[in-house]
Amino acid sequence: MNWITKIIKAGEKIKKAIHKRATKEDLAKSDWTSCCKGPILKKDLEENLWVCPDCNKHHRISPKQRFDILFGKNNYEIFKTPIPKDDPLNWTDSKSYKDRLKSARKKTGMDCGMMVVCGSINNIKITAVASDFDFLGASMAAAEGEAFLYAIQHAIENKTPFLCISAGGGMRMMESLISLSQMTRTTLAINELKNNNLPYLVCLTDPTAGGITASYAMLGDIHLAEPGALIAFAGARVIQGTVKEELPENFQRSEYVEKTGFVDLIVERRDLSEKIGTLLSILLKKNSNVSSEENETSKNSQSLTKVAS
Repeated sequence: MNWITKIIKAGEKIKKAIHKRATKEDLAKSDWTSCCKGPILKKDLEENLWVCPDCNKHHRISPKQRFDILFGKNNYEIFKTPIPKDDPLNWTDSKSYKDRLKSARKKTGMDCGMMVVCGSINNIKITAVASDFDFLGASMAAAEGEAFLYAIQHAIENKTPFLCISAGGGMRMMESLISLSQMTRTTLAINELKNNNLPYLVCLTDPTAGGITASYAMLGDIHLAEPGALIAFAGARVIQGTVKEELPENFQRSEYVEKTGFVDLIVERRDLSEKIGTLLSILLKKNSNVSSEENETSKNSQSLTKVAS
């Protein structure tokens, strides 16, 4: 090897070292993340409830972070839900399904992609579920279905309203028809909740898509959504390729979905707890203003009856 070849090889090594891409693990461990104006400290973002102070982007957060914001830090009970047999179909592609589950559990600290808790807002006990996008894209499989049914059963037995914070890309392909059956199971469970006259609130977060949108995420009595959240069934490119037309601006974002009537209210993350408390107070007739108005209406109707007689 002559000296020219040595210099060329050394130069290539230096070039590779300079342009080495950071892995997802490196980015996750970093103190920094990025948004509209470039790098931003995670600590600063966390202090603003993981919402960018410049562009108001609501960054994705874990179920525990969501419940800390809603109920107060660690001010709720986390339930351990049933976990069916892993990998019922012995699925393997570039990696085995069992290995993917193992990695997801290590990354999130959760047994499945859905967390079930019980907490209080305005002294109203609430059963709530939330999905973690870091757990295989918050896709729905047998374990998540069991978690959802467990939460519904808890709500019925304890006569609490139910809050679903939705996220995810749909049903999990590694469980095929087993995952697809969760659409039916969750729908039947919600019907049972409503048969017991218990409110079912849904907060749609980024992203909510596929079979999740086609089942439990769109069956709420009231649908809230975070600003800018992707809410869809099929992808925008698939739709555009099918209809052969340009799609409207912000198509499938929560603001557009609200205009078309599928979302009732867009709520900032910092206002979510207060808004949910107000809605539940009205739905459960625990709001003093509502009660006084009802009493006034009742008195007025009684007076009219006396006059008429």
